[in-house]
Amino acid sequence: MKTRDLTQIAILVALMAICSWITIPTVVPFTLQTLGVFLAISLLGGKRGTLAVLIYLLLGAVGLPVFAGFASGPAALLGTTGGYILGFLAQAAVMWTAEHFLGRRTWVFLLSGVLGLAVCYLLGSVWFLFLYSRTTGPVGMLTVLGWCVFPFVLPDLAKLALVTALGRRLAPALGQPAR
Repeated sequence: MKTRDLTQIAILVALMAICSWITIPTVVPFTLQTLGVFLAISLLGGKRGTLAVLIYLLLGAVGLPVFAGFASGPAALLGTTGGYILGFLAQAAVMWTAEHFLGRRTWVFLLSGVLGLAVCYLLGSVWFLFLYSRTTGPVGMLTVLGWCVFPFVLPDLAKLALVTALGRRLAPALGQPAR
């Protein structure tokens, strides 16, 4: 990798951390973590964007407070919401795979973003269901989806739309082809 690649990846890792610290106060507060993941893939492309997400996760795993609420360490990754955090890597991998096979087109980014979110939601929800049921008591998947997914679908889709527009403008400045 070139110095420029490493620098761009580092900037996007820092941006993902900053996005995770920003909380939007609504009825169900949400962060901008998924926006950071979308930006990494949009601006860096699938391969380097996925690498940025992996580095972000590794930094959090070793104790740097890069996750929402300045959380970090194995406890953040192994807690009830850790599956969603780890799901970011699966989300990025889905988007990278789609880009690899279908190219850098706007419709590919949007479709893979929706599919990537679905995979992230699935992994996180199964993880949440497993841990919550073991520690608190049985709960159904529909209940978990109501707590952890349904309130976030529209904000996450809005983030995807925003990043699609931003990526079209900013990617050429980073040496990436426009969508």
